[in-house]
Amino acid sequence: MTNRLKYFVGGEWRMSETDEWYEITNSSTGEVIAEAPRCTTGEVDAAVAAAVAAFPAWRDTPLPQRVQVMFRLKAKLDEHLSDLSTLLATEMGKTYNEARGDVLKVIEVVELACALPVTMQGDSLMNVSTGFDTVTYREPLGVFVGIAPWNFPAMIPMGWMMPLAVTTGNTFVLKAASYVPQTAMRIAELADECGLPAGVLNVVTCSRHEAERLLTHPDVRGVSFVGSREVGLHVYRTATAAGKRVQALTEAKNHALVLRDAPIKAAAQRIINSAFGCAGERCMALPVIVAEEQIADELVAAIKELAQTLKLGPAWETSTEMGPLVNQGHKEFVEAWIETSIEEGATPVLDGRHPIVAGCEGGYFVGPTIFDHVTEDMACGRDEVFGPVLYVKRVKDFDEGVELINRSEFANGSSVFTQSGYHAREFARRIDAGMVGVNVGIPVPISVFPFSGHKDSFFGDLHVMGRDGVAFFTETKAVTSYWYNAQDLAGDKVGTWEGTISRS
Repeated sequence: MTNRLKYFVGGEWRMSETDEWYEITNSSTGEVIAEAPRCTTGEVDAAVAAAVAAFPAWRDTPLPQRVQVMFRLKAKLDEHLSDLSTLLATEMGKTYNEARGDVLKVIEVVELACALPVTMQGDSLMNVSTGFDTVTYREPLGVFVGIAPWNFPAMIPMGWMMPLAVTTGNTFVLKAASYVPQTAMRIAELADECGLPAGVLNVVTCSRHEAERLLTHPDVRGVSFVGSREVGLHVYRTATAAGKRVQALTEAKNHALVLRDAPIKAAAQRIINSAFGCAGERCMALPVIVAEEQIADELVAAIKELAQTLKLGPAWETSTEMGPLVNQGHKEFVEAWIETSIEEGATPVLDGRHPIVAGCEGGYFVGPTIFDHVTEDMACGRDEVFGPVLYVKRVKDFDEGVELINRSEFANGSSVFTQSGYHAREFARRIDAGMVGVNVGIPVPISVFPFSGHKDSFFGDLHVMGRDGVAFFTETKAVTSYWYNAQDLAGDKVGTWEGTISRS
């Protein structure tokens, strides 16, 4: 029988009473390997109730003690890095090395959570007025919800969301991605083994219908979401209207400007890694190259040559350089975009449809695909394809390239490839993007900095990770104090607390 997964509530793994289950497949072979429950509304409510019940004691647990759980989790993640990477690669389709990087990002944010005794500190100012002192504290709010996508099964739910949420003193309900929940569930098991109290972390899988309840639930204080623009905007509008704080990271169509002075082979190699890494299934992929006409032909030829050498294979093999897409539905979605690109008049350079991968005939593979002479009136050059498809646009100079990129409605990240310090600085100053790279294809900062986005790539005020992440999961309390002096107390009868304070 197919393995039916349980959901995690109040420190217990429970079998759902649902009649509906989501198939989880091995992306490299197409084999069904497990089923995840479509948890009922009552089961989702139970997860929130468990988080509510756990909050008072967890909030009052001293921060250094909460941090100790994260130190133990960090050690557990190090110990299980290999098996977590294999599990992630199998259920999602990333190569083993990419999956390993996904888990390493979790470890990186757990390490950031271990530093919260420093980063969660408030401020103070003595004598703000004569005899008055003010201090600020950062305090947890209550129950937070994470709604995670399928493309980073470890990093996003159990890295970006959970560690900072719970270590700051909140409790957490994760709606894991139904296609790929096993990695997050396994990390939840490890967190439980590390002494995270029952109800602090809860994990469910469900449909949008049940998840809608989480957006308006009276006991939920905030929502962290990663997914499509359409759904992210709905989450933002619905949850904020219900009085909750929201961070909604959505789609992207990242562009890189390649200038005439860029080293072509070196730039092409970084473009290959950015465009086709994780089979293009990441919001910080690089699906569009904006090339100056003088070097466009040479650049496209170099990219094609490198792309043709990528080794497709089963995700769990360490020698594989590019794995499959997540499932059959997404494979068909990407292939439809390739057909649309041809119909719109983009020039095919490399068609990755129907690759032959020995031993993985049932897998969801699409090879590297490249289109040249893409124009702004083509939907393929504007919308997110989320697959291993690279589009090349051509411009006459730097200024035209910057203007073209800034017309995009998405602004997660942008890069420039150049040897010119002037153009690098001008690009960073003038480009409208949350993350900017100079000769860096994937300009994602380490976790002490926020993962930020602009325009329709992000809805909210505080981004994930870094100081933004700490601020999102906490609220500031300002305390102003005044202590009476001898003159204030002259002639006044003053009692004492001696003997009234418990010594226990």
